[in-house]
Amino acid sequence: MRRMLLLVPALLATTLAAPAAAADADGCTAVRVPGAEHSTTACLTDLTTAGTVSTGHTDPADWAGLEAPGTVTPSGVPGVQIDGYFPDTSTTNTNHGWNHDSQFVIRLPKRWNGGLVVAGPPSTREQYANDRIISDQVLARGYAYAATDKGNTGLQMYRDGRRPGDAIMEWHHRVTQLTRAAERVAARHYGRAPRRTYAAGLSAGGYLVRWQLEHHPSLYDGGLDWNALVFTADGPNPLTTLPPALRAYPRYAAGDGDAHSAMLNAGYPAGSEPVWGYNHKNQWDLLQRLIREELDPAYDGDTLAGTPFCPEGTGPGCDTDYDYGSRPSSVHRAVARISLTGRLTRPLISIQGSLDALLPPTEYGDHYHRMVAASGRKSLHRLITVPGGTHTDGMVPLAPGVLRPMLPSFVAAFAQLEASS
Repeated sequence: MRRMLLLVPALLATTLAAPAAAADADGCTAVRVPGAEHSTTACLTDLTTAGTVSTGHTDPADWAGLEAPGTVTPSGVPGVQIDGYFPDTSTTNTNHGWNHDSQFVIRLPKRWNGGLVVAGPPSTREQYANDRIISDQVLARGYAYAATDKGNTGLQMYRDGRRPGDAIMEWHHRVTQLTRAAERVAARHYGRAPRRTYAAGLSAGGYLVRWQLEHHPSLYDGGLDWNALVFTADGPNPLTTLPPALRAYPRYAAGDGDAHSAMLNAGYPAGSEPVWGYNHKNQWDLLQRLIREELDPAYDGDTLAGTPFCPEGTGPGCDTDYDYGSRPSSVHRAVARISLTGRLTRPLISIQGSLDALLPPTEYGDHYHRMVAASGRKSLHRLITVPGGTHTDGMVPLAPGVLRPMLPSFVAAFAQLEASS
């Protein structure tokens, strides 16, 4: 899934400040990151992808497919970049030749507006995944930026940890850890603490935003999520929404009209049909098997992450036939560990594509909004549905007359978050 998943207008005027710590005569003063096992510092003429691609301070493969072709992002933001990692025992992230997980990147623009944005990546991607869709955008507005790889990456993320749910629980720990460290880094670098800190993210990264605001509100002034993943012990979660698609889509592709109705009844929005084939081939099956192996490894015995695209009716161990409701209570307890509650105590804006066929709006964006309302915190949550938006902007060319990029809506929503917090 590393390859499967996820403007320029000036929106708010800010007062920018030059950093208190300047580069030394040899080039760049090292910046210490509290708790980091290793870090390197570079003074760059441009912290955005317009500069970091050529200097090797980002990885374009990490953000491939997350933006619409032809997307133009801001550039020309000089400053300091710190790359490093926190202590960890897993080794799936090979960036910089480190072969070490819990890698992070922190970017400190020369002209700072007093704010910090922290992000985790979608899917099994790494710390540079949001560089085009989030980092470039907020750096141009004067924010410091920090991102983590979530502590485990790649197609065997479920092997990290000792019990079901441990790998996903580490995602939350790593975002919290980096937020605390980045706030201290910014305070030392600029001579004053950030006035405001926001969490932002796409898909699994959006799920992390919601978790942070529910569990660590003292660290943040608000958050912004984009097509965010939801886990709840009673559903919805990917283990309830993906198997119906895996069963119905092959029949739909073969011309079965009843299968089309089954897809719609499972929440997959009418109008999203042009991306169903792509989702079946690249997303539904893989996401189901990875999440299921992480939360319910006993389902397929000793097999790791099931059998790809096993046909409906194959029997025990086939993820197409997975029935979350019938699984043992231990599985539901594992999902409960990582479930959201809707109990926000900080402002959150969620943007949801109306044609998202990976995380259907009724089962994800709409459902979380209802959870927040049920917890009595409706005033803290705004849900913005983007007509024609799909899960990632890189999918827009699959149906350019139907789908539309969501990045402009994300940028506009960020301005709204600034104004409301």
